[in-house]
Formats: sequence, C-alpha cells, structure tokens
Amino acid sequence: MEALIPVINKLQDVFNTVGTDIIHLPQIVVVGTQSSGKSSVLESLVGRDVLPRGNGIVTRRPLILQLVHIDADDRRKSQEENGIDGEEWGKFLHTKSKIYTDFEEIKKEIEAETDRVSGINKGISDEPIHLKIFSPHVINLTLVDLPGITKVPVGDQPKDIEIQIRELILKFISNPNSIILAISAANTDMATSEALKVAREVDPDGRRTLAVVTKLDLMDAGTDAMDVLMGRVIPVKLGIIGVVNRSQLDINQRKCVSDSLRDEFAFLQKKYPSLANRNGTKYLGRTLNRLLMHHIRDCLPELKTRINVLAAQYQSLLSSYGQPVEDESATLLQLITKFAAEYCNTIEGTAKYIETTELCGGARICYIFHETFGRTLESVDPLGGLTTIDVLTAIRNATGPRPALFVPEVSFELLVKRQIKRLEEPSLRCVELVHEEMQRIIQHCSNYSTQELLRFPKLLDAIVDVVTSLLRRRLPVTNEMVHNLVAIELSYINTKHPDFTDACGLINISSEELRRSRMRDLPSAVPREKAVSSPQSMEQVDGWRGLMKKDEGATLLTPANPHRGHAVNLLDVPVPVSRKLSAREQRDCDVIERLIKSYFLIVRKNIQDSVPKAVMHFLVNHVKESLQSELVGRLYKTGLLQDLLTESSDVAQRRSEAADMLKALQKAGQVIAEIRETHLCTAQHSRRWKFSQGSPVHIT
Repeated sequence: MEALIPVINKLQDVFNTVGTDIIHLPQIVVVGTQSSGKSSVLESLVGRDVLPRGNGIVTRRPLILQLVHIDADDRRKSQEENGIDGEEWGKFLHTKSKIYTDFEEIKKEIEAETDRVSGINKGISDEPIHLKIFSPHVINLTLVDLPGITKVPVGDQPKDIEIQIRELILKFISNPNSIILAISAANTDMATSEALKVAREVDPDGRRTLAVVTKLDLMDAGTDAMDVLMGRVIPVKLGIIGVVNRSQLDINQRKCVSDSLRDEFAFLQKKYPSLANRNGTKYLGRTLNRLLMHHIRDCLPELKTRINVLAAQYQSLLSSYGQPVEDESATLLQLITKFAAEYCNTIEGTAKYIETTELCGGARICYIFHETFGRTLESVDPLGGLTTIDVLTAIRNATGPRPALFVPEVSFELLVKRQIKRLEEPSLRCVELVHEEMQRIIQHCSNYSTQELLRFPKLLDAIVDVVTSLLRRRLPVTNEMVHNLVAIELSYINTKHPDFTDACGLINISSEELRRSRMRDLPSAVPREKAVSSPQSMEQVDGWRGLMKKDEGATLLTPANPHRGHAVNLLDVPVPVSRKLSAREQRDCDVIERLIKSYFLIVRKNIQDSVPKAVMHFLVNHVKESLQSELVGRLYKTGLLQDLLTESSDVAQRRSEAADMLKALQKAGQVIAEIRETHLCTAQHSRRWKFSQGSPVHIT
C-alpha cells in the first residue's frame, strides 16, 4: 500500500509536461478562506516554512505540492548523484533539474513564478506551480494549495475576484478522484464555513471531504470545540480533525515548525485530553496519507482503463496526422490517387466513410434523378397554360381563309411543341442539382475520407480548384446535350409512334364524323347561296351584321336592325377574342387537347429517361473517368512538389502534442503495470474507510 502514493507522484510527473486535464489523478485539494490557516496547515505537514506570507491574496496560482519521504539510503544516493548538501531539498518543474536546499529560496521562487504568470496586480491564474519536497521527516502526500476564498476585493484586486477564485476551486475539487481538505477556523461559526459550503456543491454526500478545524487556541475564553470535533455541529463522513497553528507572532519570531508541533501536542493534552490522540498535525498527516492510499487503490482500476483507452485514441489520432514527408513525389501521387479513388467511391456508394445523417454522393444523385426530377416532370400538366380559346384560335389560324371540313393537324403540332418546350427548364435544373452534388463530394472527401490532406492546405486547395474546374467545363456540355434532347423532340412530331396509335384513331373518327355531317348539310346549302342574291336575302344577311354585346361572359354577334338608317360596314367590326363555342368547335378542341395530352406524355416519358442518362454520361461518368488523370496532369509537376506539400503549422503542432501525450500515456501505463495486482482491487470488493469523530472505522 505504501507504494501507491509514489506511483501517483510518478504519474503526476509524467503528465506534468503535457497537462493533466484528461487524467484526473488522486490528490488532496486544500480549500479555505483567506486567513483560515491553510498555509500553516500545509507548512506543518511539510515541517518547514515554504509558502509565501503577506496581506490579501498570497496564493494566486494552484500549488501542486508533492511530499516525498526518503530514507537514509535514498538520501545518500541522491546527495552523491546531485551533489546535494543537506537532508531536505526541493525541485520545481519549471526550473527543470535545479535543486533548492534553501527553503527561503523556494519561497522566493514561488513568488517570482506567480508574478511571471499572474502579473503583479493581484490577479490569479489556473496554471499550477509544481513543487516537490524531498525529506525524511514527511509522509508521502500530494497536496494542492488553492487561493483562499474571498468576498470583497481589496486594494488592487480585480472586482470579480470572488468569481475567479470560486471557478478555480471548483475546477480542482470537481475532480472525482480528489479528496477535499476543507479548512475552517475554530473561532468562526462552522455552520457558515465557506470551505464546507463549496465542498458540498461537488460532494453533497461528503464521501471525499475531510474537515480541518484550525486555531483551536484562539477560541473565546469559556468555550471549546468539543462539539465540533465530535461531529455534533456538522457531521463530515471522513471526519473532523483539529489543529493548532503558529500565530503571526510565532512566524515573525521565526518559531520553527517542530517547536510549534510540540506546543500543539501540549495544548491538546491539556484542553482536549480525551481527543488528543485523534487530533493535531501529526495525526492529520497520517490520516491524509492513509486516506490517499485507500483512495488511490480504489481509483487505480478505473485510472488504468482510462489510460489504456486514451492511449488507443491518441495512437489513432497520431496516425491520422501521418508521418513527416520524405519522398515528396511518392507522397503527392499517393494523396492524389487516394482522393480520386475516394471521390469515385463516394459516387459509387463504396466509400469508407458513409454519411448517416443525410444522402451523399451517388445516393443523392439517384434521389435527384428519380425523386426530385421525376416528381417535377410528373407535376407538369400536359395542358398547363393552354386554354380552350388558345386551342380554337390555333385551329382557326391553321385553316387559312377557307373554313375547314376537318380538324387541321397543323394546330396539333403547333400546340404540342409549345407544351413540350416546358420540359426543358426542369431538365436543366436537374443538371444543375447534380453538378452541385458533385461539388459537395469534394468537401466530403476532404473532411472524412482523406484527412491526410488537412496536413497540406495548399495541396487541398489545388485539388479543389482542379476538380471544380473540371466540373465547370463539363456543365455547359451537359446542358447543351439536355437542350438538344428537348430540341430533338421538338424537331419531329412522330404521329406514327406506336403509343400514339390509339390517340391518332380519335382524330380520324372525329374527322370522319365531321365529314359526314357536313356532307349531309351540303345540298341545303346550295339554294341558300342562290337565295342570297335576291334583294330579300341580302336584306336578311344585312340584318345579321355584327354588333358586339356581352352574354354570360362571352361576346356574341347580334343582328342589326335594318330599319335604323345607314348600313354597318362588317369590316369595321373587330374579330371576337372569346365567345361561346358551338358543338362542333367544342368537339374539335376536345380532340386536339386529347391528342396533345397523349403525345406530351410520350415525350415526357422519353425526357424522364434520357436526361439522367445524358447527365451520367456527359457529367458524372466523364468526371469519374478523367479525374485522376486531370489531377496528375495539373499537379504532379516537379516545380510544384515542395509548395504543395508544405505542411500546415497547426497540424504539425497537433501531431507533436499528440506524440507527447501518447508517450506520456504509454509511460503511465508502464508505471501502473509495475504495481502488484494485489494492490488493484475492484470497486465491488474494495474496502472503504470512513472517519467518525476523528477515528477510522473499518467497513467491509
């Protein structure tokens, strides 16, 4: 068990250079208000004056203090290797291998390092100072000293100093593997202890909080801390331990810590004889050591798993950054080939990284063809934008100056071309959508499939430019082909199309019916022509000359009254734009509309089938087949190699950081592996310790 704390110290050393944010190591975090006696408690545990003193905020950066117990043999070995004069010494992480045997110099170095990072205006920083103390008089411990809790800014302290300190404290005590050492002065009300209050926020059950009551000798006369130390005021599961601090006079007079510990023992024996053996600084040190060892033992299995998982993750991350470039030609060709392959695989649906949140690549192109484009064409009404009057007008215009006996085919061809033309716009839009998706595939491959390209931003930009240029060149070619597909349909209206046979029969039947009807009326039409030449007949015709009037929304020709003066010139009457259709005209329009609809559906089916094929041939497949050769031809040039393979400084830095972290994790794994398996107990079978009234009670 005694070997566990040095293990954590080794792990702390391992992660000091790369940061400990990803690994929560077991440690004791000291929390208390200003002037609560935090520094005195820590110095009592160290046995030497090691912390700066003064007014206001003295501790402005976290101090991670590792106490390392050394025996005589280790001390002699270290003295011989490092030329150390003395049995106690200290080392800072930021000063590398420098040895401090003068503890006053250690105190000054803490002050100087604090000012270097936090400034001299009483600001604070969350960047810790790492200090190791080697001594035969200390117990193995890892302690974190934090700035004291304050409420009101004093002097040149920042206005939000309370919030800054609170956030800093919460950052450290939120670590589930930390033990919270909550320090409160005995001459204050424990019910209002700020240290216990902030500890309870992250440890509401108090399972990892140990309370320390300082300044027992400064309580008012006639009062004592018996109820507090017995846990009757505020119960704390890990226990409550009372200590006696050195007074400011003792510090000014340079009273040594050993003398202070002797006086503390005498005070406890006199004032609290029944509790003397469960209080005091020495008992606090032993308790913290025991607590930390058991806590480390319980945390190690989870810590070991965490380190292994992180090592695998950082190994994968480091692999994604790739190795430094040695052969530029081979690297460039490899990256180009890989990008081209991934681009084509994304279209084919065989890419390694497949989107699960949205359609991408070939799947989206398929959706455009059969859903977007298909539904758009199906929504085009064969007779949309075409009124019955338009049809009638086309029929009449196609007959010329002579009334037609049959429905003219010219009117059908004129109108059906007008409707077929409406298919061109959605067809061109289909090309545009596929082109946009082909452009999106570039980004997809850059982000997911070929992360190595992120190392070389210039190469990535060049690849994007080449592919974009290729797509841009193919766009007008594809648009032209789609335009031609519609033009082909417009160039020849194939009324002999097999699917149009039934519809053609309709016009033949209608024409035959009209012919027979008109032939039946033809004999009665001859005498009518002869009668017109008589004055009486001329007067009758004159009575039907055109006057315009509205009747149910249609313009009708009304006969003029022949007895109202001079005659009306028929050439002066405008041609009516709309009117009621006769039965014959309605029948003619119905025939034309049915023919238009039938032929339009045939053409729409052709367009729906031929446009996707044209887009695939002229755009998608052409880009797939020529992409790699285009990239090689444009980029694989000797003069461009060095510039294109210039690595991003960010990626280089991240690769270096990932390599350092992986090295630290691997070393940490080796450190933990050195521990005997008997020390690694599972959470279900591990023993827990709780402290009631200051004495440990073993619970199985």
